[in-house]
Amino acid sequence: MENILASLCGTSPEDPLPVWVHGRVGHCFNQLALNVVPHVILAAVSACFLGTPRSGSGMSHRRGWRCRITMSFVLAGLLLADIIPAAISQQELGPVYLEVLASGIAALTWLTHGLALIMLCRSIHGSTRGPAALALLTLLPLPSLLITLVWYCQSGTAWSPAHPAVSSRFTILCLKLASLLTYVISYLLPAADRHEFLSINSFWQQDQLVSEPGISVSDQQGVAEDGESWLSRFFYAWMNPLMKRGYQWKLNQPQDVCLLPRKLQAARVCDQFYACWQKKAAVHQVEEETVSLTSPIIAGDDGSSSVLNRSQHTQEAVRLLSVLHAAFGLRFYSLGLLKLAGSLLGFSGPLLLNLLVNFMESRQEPLSHGVLYALGLFAGSFVGALLRNQFSYEVQKVMLMVRAAVISAIYRKALRVGSTSLSRFTVGEIVNFMSTDTSRLINFCLSFHEVWSLPFQFAITLYLLYQQVGVAFLGGLALALLLVPINKVIANRIMMSNTEMLKHKDTRVKLMTEFLSGIRVIKFYAWEKHFSTRINACRAKELQKLRAIKYLDAVCVYLWAALPVVVSIVIFITYVLMGHQLTATKVFTALALVGMLILPLNSFPWVLNGTLEAKVSLDRIQRFLELVDQDLEAYYALGSPSGTASAIDIRGADFSWMPVIEGSTSQPLSTGSMQLHIENLSVRKGILLGVVGKVGSGKSSLLAAITGELIKQGGQIYICDLEQGFGLATQEPWIQFTTVRENILFGRQYDARLYEEVVEACALSEDLNILPAGDQTEVGENGVTLSGGQKARIALARAVYQEKEFYLLDDPLAAVDADVANHLMQKCILGILQHKTRILCTHRTEFLEKADALLLMDNGRIIKTGPPADILPLVESVPRFKDMNKRRNDKDSDEQGQEEVVETEAEESLQDKCLLHKEEEKKEGALDFQVYKAYWLAMGSCLALSILLSLLLMQASRNISDWWLSHWISSISQTGNTSVKGSSASLPSTKLLLFSVTGLVSPIQALDTAPVPSNASVDVNFYLTVYGGIAGANSLFTIFRAFLFAYGTIRAAIVIHKRLLQRVIKATVTFFDTTPTGRILNCFSSDLYCVDDSLPFILNIFLANMYGLLGMLVIITYGLPWIGLVLLPLAALYFSIQRYYRRTSRELKRLYSVTLSPIYTHFSETLSGLSSIRAMRATQRFELENELLLEQNQRCLFASNTAMQWLDIRLQMIGVAVITAIAGIAIIQHQKQIGNPGLVGLALSYALSVTNLLSGLISSFTTTETMMVSVERTEEYTTDIPMEPQDKLVQVAADWPSQGLVEFQQVILAYRAGLPNALDGVSFTVYPGEKVGIVGRTGSGKSTLFLALFRMLELKAGRILLDGVDSQLVGLEELRSRLAIIPQDPFLFSGSIRENLDPQGKWTDAELHEVLEQCHLRDAVTQMGGLDSELGERGKSLSVGQRQLVCLARALLTQAKVLCIDEATASVDQKTDQLLQQTIRQRFADKTVLTIAHRLNTILDSDRVLVMQAGRVVELDSPACLSKKDGSLFQRLLHSGQQ
Repeated sequence: MENILASLCGTSPEDPLPVWVHGRVGHCFNQLALNVVPHVILAAVSACFLGTPRSGSGMSHRRGWRCRITMSFVLAGLLLADIIPAAISQQELGPVYLEVLASGIAALTWLTHGLALIMLCRSIHGSTRGPAALALLTLLPLPSLLITLVWYCQSGTAWSPAHPAVSSRFTILCLKLASLLTYVISYLLPAADRHEFLSINSFWQQDQLVSEPGISVSDQQGVAEDGESWLSRFFYAWMNPLMKRGYQWKLNQPQDVCLLPRKLQAARVCDQFYACWQKKAAVHQVEEETVSLTSPIIAGDDGSSSVLNRSQHTQEAVRLLSVLHAAFGLRFYSLGLLKLAGSLLGFSGPLLLNLLVNFMESRQEPLSHGVLYALGLFAGSFVGALLRNQFSYEVQKVMLMVRAAVISAIYRKALRVGSTSLSRFTVGEIVNFMSTDTSRLINFCLSFHEVWSLPFQFAITLYLLYQQVGVAFLGGLALALLLVPINKVIANRIMMSNTEMLKHKDTRVKLMTEFLSGIRVIKFYAWEKHFSTRINACRAKELQKLRAIKYLDAVCVYLWAALPVVVSIVIFITYVLMGHQLTATKVFTALALVGMLILPLNSFPWVLNGTLEAKVSLDRIQRFLELVDQDLEAYYALGSPSGTASAIDIRGADFSWMPVIEGSTSQPLSTGSMQLHIENLSVRKGILLGVVGKVGSGKSSLLAAITGELIKQGGQIYICDLEQGFGLATQEPWIQFTTVRENILFGRQYDARLYEEVVEACALSEDLNILPAGDQTEVGENGVTLSGGQKARIALARAVYQEKEFYLLDDPLAAVDADVANHLMQKCILGILQHKTRILCTHRTEFLEKADALLLMDNGRIIKTGPPADILPLVESVPRFKDMNKRRNDKDSDEQGQEEVVETEAEESLQDKCLLHKEEEKKEGALDFQVYKAYWLAMGSCLALSILLSLLLMQASRNISDWWLSHWISSISQTGNTSVKGSSASLPSTKLLLFSVTGLVSPIQALDTAPVPSNASVDVNFYLTVYGGIAGANSLFTIFRAFLFAYGTIRAAIVIHKRLLQRVIKATVTFFDTTPTGRILNCFSSDLYCVDDSLPFILNIFLANMYGLLGMLVIITYGLPWIGLVLLPLAALYFSIQRYYRRTSRELKRLYSVTLSPIYTHFSETLSGLSSIRAMRATQRFELENELLLEQNQRCLFASNTAMQWLDIRLQMIGVAVITAIAGIAIIQHQKQIGNPGLVGLALSYALSVTNLLSGLISSFTTTETMMVSVERTEEYTTDIPMEPQDKLVQVAADWPSQGLVEFQQVILAYRAGLPNALDGVSFTVYPGEKVGIVGRTGSGKSTLFLALFRMLELKAGRILLDGVDSQLVGLEELRSRLAIIPQDPFLFSGSIRENLDPQGKWTDAELHEVLEQCHLRDAVTQMGGLDSELGERGKSLSVGQRQLVCLARALLTQAKVLCIDEATASVDQKTDQLLQQTIRQRFADKTVLTIAHRLNTILDSDRVLVMQAGRVVELDSPACLSKKDGSLFQRLLHSGQQ
């Protein structure tokens, strides 16, 4: 190299590039270092801006741009012109080649710069000065020009007629300086005037794709990445504004994050994906067609079967994988090139390290070689860092695209699948496809490139090792390969335990869900103990598997940490035993390579597992996507079979819930395998058709058949105006998690007049006045904050507001009282809907007298049709007072009302709470020290300390073993005679280069010939023994630390769950009313999973990284003390970058999770309301909503991912700086003859891994912080939940209350402080064995009486006495278990019928059967398979009426003296109802019974009636007296029921 420089500069090879010549700067140095290098840098940066896209508008540009562009081209022209006189005036100023080289490069640079400016001028930057960095770089060549100018002046050759060439060059030089000055001035010109600036602003507003309301223009978020220069893309400069906002706590909502780049926008990605899907489907269609041409379709009577099969084939044929491949494949596979280049550059580190250490040992190589190696180290690590960073960034972009495509595909599928085939999966499973399975599928994108690159890296590393130590590497390799099968076995065991553990976890979460959804009933029955034992049993099984996982994991960690040390020992020992001499070069290159070898070996099993998991998830999603879609064309006939103008025509049709084929094998699902057979049904337009029949006779199935939700097995069904859809009100009302108004509008425009009419017709006006925010009140998930009656009416109002022609109403009157039912019937069904076709299913037959016709159904068939007069007598076993029925309903309203008050309050508090909670989660910026302390204490202080100590010992022993090596080598090079040194130095350094032909053999032979000093063998044994000893100790500490850690984290997990569960089980009912179930469940599922599994995993990595970094710093500063000068500023930089990043990253992750749950909530809501959404034809709107929610979530995820890359590239640059600094210092030390090659090698081999450690430290710390949020949440629950009083002040007799005397004395009670009293001084006495009915209007406080009796709420004042004992003094569990209640909503949990009746297992089978007999359930139960048959989630194998009967059976079993009945017969037909009343009268003849009445005739035979109003007792007397007493409230209630 020296020779090349000498010939270029015309100097001597000894000093090719003199800096100082004859008292001024050397010309050659000036041209090369001060002219060529700056121009090259400027050219490179300018080139980065060539790709800047133009902005869409003709914007006014600043004046300065034109001037700068002109000057750039002028400068390029001048430099080209300069070449001519330089070539003519040979050697005047310097050698020709040098001048041509310098001028040529400069000319090219300015051309590039000019083009870059043109691009920038047309882009968004046109309105500004453009990037400042670019302008600053133009000043770099200035010193060179000035030095040349000074030279001209000093030498006096500036203007000599004798040398025209020189003079012309001087003129050109002056012109160059003038142009440069003009350029700088035009850059510094003031900003555009005010007017122009405003026009720019308005331009920005027009260009915004999605303008968020309420954000000022300056805060508007631009589109990410699009329109940025290459430089900005490489270093993510476009992220800076976002990072800054995060740092200033300004990222509070998803709108604060920049928009997705155009290519990543959900709508665009989905369109691309569906286009590919259509293509694939079309190809398969063609294949199918060619087959079916030979066999023409034989249309059955129904014309459906063959069509169905065909559509099934086409669906099976389209594979999700092939569509993804077609849509995103090219982009994804091409990223492999980046990966390849990055991996190859990774190898440049060890090789150049090898050469550098060689250079330091030899003392004979010229300095330029050392400088070149140092530069090589810099360039290799710099470019490698850029490529690797870009690779992971681009892969993440592809992952986002795949995620958007898969999630929207699953959502679209769910909207289109027939409900019958959908019922194979539970809602939870389907939501899982969208969450877990999708994320596994996406993670495969990362694994895929690892799968090919790991073996490739492995092979190259082995080859390099062979080059270093010859055959000796086989020993180490054998050991390493031994570990692969071991690792695989362990990984498999972990996977197996993991699936088992997740099964147990699912069971536990399911139990928790049931526990939470029935929490009131569980507290009424005092079953908390039973549930907590069940939950703990599941938890114990889960923990058993968790232990297995953690201990296996510990073995993995041990193997991983001990491997590099053991492998390198084996290699070195083998090498020495083969008689070779170790040198610094060999040892450190080998160490670096062994480090590179371990990574592929360890990660390979996990990569494979990831791939297999992805395969499983892909198959699961594929199975879901292959379900048969609803095929409405095949389902409905196009013309009416009878030809009349009827709204519906069904002829000889059979429907079922299950596909026929599977009927045999699979278990009957929700409605059993209800078969529906309709011989002939024709409904005229505009009539009201009532459908009646006993519980389970197929009324709802008929409606499902009309909307197309069942499977049609034959016959024809015709619906008029099919496209328009139906107005559907389902039996279990479906309410969305949004405001009441949004629920009613359901996506239609708000029309005030119509809206008012509908609200009035559905009797919602009063309710809306009670709600805290009127119709803007948010209802909870599934309408949890509304009473049953309100839900039913809102669902009805939604159907009515849609203004369809055809209404299907499934028992909307069940949950409301007589008054309201009457109102709904008159104003809504016979009022606002009078001209529509209506089908109404109901048990409340008294309202069907006005129907045009009735259908009587039984067992899935229509038994009889006709006018009400004919059919009604068959249904009603007419009660004593015909109107009593109605009255009895009345009661309901009151109850209802009460319920509503409870709920509205719950609602208010829910709103406060939600707000509170949001605030709370936002405020926790950095985590509280308390949280870490809580985890530390959960683990136990001694244990935690010993874990930290073992970590320290492990790291220390590891670093000492490396230091021992370098010490050994230094001593060898001192003691060994010169022949050894000579031989190692005399090998030409090229032999160590990678692919020299002889290099494979020659270095080793050369070493063999070197005579080994006689004393060396003793030394070698000594050094080897010490080295082995240190390594053994290291291995021991590693085992110690791995197992201690596993033990500690499991212990913490046990403690945290135990505390959490105890706390939640004892919480007050108000807590459950004000906290959404989802939030508590989240704590028990994802937060606990975090504490069990994810937190320990990441904490382990974090601690290892932290100690690793400490060890590395100690070694580096020990080896090269001067490096401290570089490390200090870098450390400060590192600290500030990571603080900046962590704050933003935390906010972004929080935003990501905040925007994630709405996607799932919306999805599960969609699944539960599928029939309504499809019937009302709202599928497209829901698809769009899903896309918007997804887009918002992707925005946050993209920003969060990019922030990581932003950090990564900065850390990589710090790493590059450290490596370059070490190499530089090493060369200086070498020149000064003070370097120790051993220590320098050691420092460098450590430094090569510095970047990974730095980024690992931050990412593991940030993740640890994120995971700690889970601990924080569990802490919140374990400390902040209000608890029920647990004390027992009085011991009561075993048979208390033996008489059943109930006394209320001046009871005052409010739901929460600050709310009005719900009971206001209530006093009454119920005597033993008395039957008392409780009535009153909505909100009068009826069900609050029960809450007070059971102490669900503590009294403000007054007492309640049972048999003379104050209930406040009795323990809660005792009190509640001695009273019986039949609650309003029947609560069943999954498990057998036996468990549901008798969870504590106190009764015999005979007793249970007897009770079932009395509740008329015996037959149903026998049909299901006896007492041990499973009930399914929330008892879904029973109809709603049957579930109420089970609750009655429970009450019959408790031998309590006091029984409370709350509206127990809302969903039961009249016949069953009468039987029940009879049962209750017989079985509870000697007991005290309090009944909140639903239909007034249930209480007309009671001893007394208690009438409540506004929380006070107004009347208490026998029904006969009260009904006669003029002006009594009871009389009014009776009359309103009779209208």
